[in-house]
Amino acid sequence: MRPLLRFAPSPTGALHLGGLRTALYNYLYAKKTGGQWILRIEDTDRTRAVPGAVEGIQSALQWAGLEYDHGPGQPGPHGPYFQSERLDLYHSYASKLLDSGHAYRCFCSPDKLAATRERLARTGSNSTYDKSCLHLTEEEVGRKVRAGEKFIVRLNDGRLPARPPGFDLVFKNLKDAHASLPTDPILLKSDSYPTYHLASVVDDFEMGITHVVRGEEWLPSLPLHLDLYAALNLPTPHFAHLPILLNPDGTKMSKRKGDVHVLDYKKRGWEPSVILNWLALAGWGVQEGSSPWSQKQAPDSTTLMSMKDMIQNFDFSVVTHRRSVLDPAKLEYLNKHHLMRLMSTPEGLRLLAERAYPYAREMYPESPYCTLPYLEKVISALQGRTTKLSDVPALGPFFFVEPDYASTEAQKMRASLLSERYVAVVDGLIARLRSGQVAWEAVALSEMLHDENTKTGLKQKEYMTILRHALTGMKAGPSVADTLFVLGPERGVARLEASKNS
Repeated sequence: MRPLLRFAPSPTGALHLGGLRTALYNYLYAKKTGGQWILRIEDTDRTRAVPGAVEGIQSALQWAGLEYDHGPGQPGPHGPYFQSERLDLYHSYASKLLDSGHAYRCFCSPDKLAATRERLARTGSNSTYDKSCLHLTEEEVGRKVRAGEKFIVRLNDGRLPARPPGFDLVFKNLKDAHASLPTDPILLKSDSYPTYHLASVVDDFEMGITHVVRGEEWLPSLPLHLDLYAALNLPTPHFAHLPILLNPDGTKMSKRKGDVHVLDYKKRGWEPSVILNWLALAGWGVQEGSSPWSQKQAPDSTTLMSMKDMIQNFDFSVVTHRRSVLDPAKLEYLNKHHLMRLMSTPEGLRLLAERAYPYAREMYPESPYCTLPYLEKVISALQGRTTKLSDVPALGPFFFVEPDYASTEAQKMRASLLSERYVAVVDGLIARLRSGQVAWEAVALSEMLHDENTKTGLKQKEYMTILRHALTGMKAGPSVADTLFVLGPERGVARLEASKNS
């Protein structure tokens, strides 16, 4: 059977990094095995639904390049892809459980349930419900239903069929965890909407899902889901629960804390392929030689990987079961080196220029120097300094506008330089550039600057500091030769002339 996986987020807010990592692992496994993956929207909790959340999830997946095979906007054989449009299906399966005695209707009011929980807790019981409605007769249940009394449907955990113990592709053999579950878990709520537990089991079976890849937070619920498969006499899919991602301070990453929304990373100019690279490696573990489960060596956590590399190397046997810290420093390293790799080809450089253009135009709307050919030169000059494309305009403002010689930084630089030497160096370079004997290439300009430096008898640091001030008004930046090359002969000479009045 061809593998079929699903990414099933709830529309309760923006897609966060943990959700994107889950989507990525579904995508990687599907692509590696020749399978497919679908997007399913689990919108059965109407109280937490956020308008626009579905569109936000789709936008984030599209930006990341994770195109699902079927789902909202991509019709397929497994639809509908919103759980709120599949309610009749859940009611049908709930009826099967009621008929078989594996579930029952509970008519207790919320106040009564709260009082029952408190009473049981005071007695030291681990139970969360006293099963009082389990003992109602068929006649009593029928009368209440006909009277229109609200009810929920509960699983009867005292009448569960035998089943094999749980196994997870990441966590391997699992211990029995029924003690952590509530007493007789709720399957259908009083508004006739299913809980996640019933809906996910029914949908995964009805859609033909072969592998359920989801976050570790659902691992405690796995015994309940396996019980439902057994009670409904359904085959179980393979499960893989992914360890929770942590903030650098070791706290759990969540939608409400930290810097976790995917589209925020888009706004700040991070490369989508690098975000995926970063997330993938945060979950890949290392081979444990003594473990019979680890079959392959995982890549280093700063390995630069293309999508093709990730698909080829992905294997659940090396997904760590330990929680992983999502280190921003590693993202910076990966993004910087990814940009450097792209800069090495004309096609890659043009792509970067196209994507840097909006940032440059936004910061310098009046500048005539935001053309793509010019941006290619700027990006090349900033190679090794650029962590993300949105940094380009701020790293080299002097490429787009004239230097601000009145800035505190420029004034401090100028004060540290002797005026006589400053003017002599600038005039000497102007004369050399106007001679027309300089090839306007970075290497030739570098050699020319070395010659001019030698003529002055100044130390290289002082000579270059004078020219850096004259051309940029800033202490840090690309080499003077690279800066001159980008500015061009006319702007370079004009800027040198202007600097003498600074």
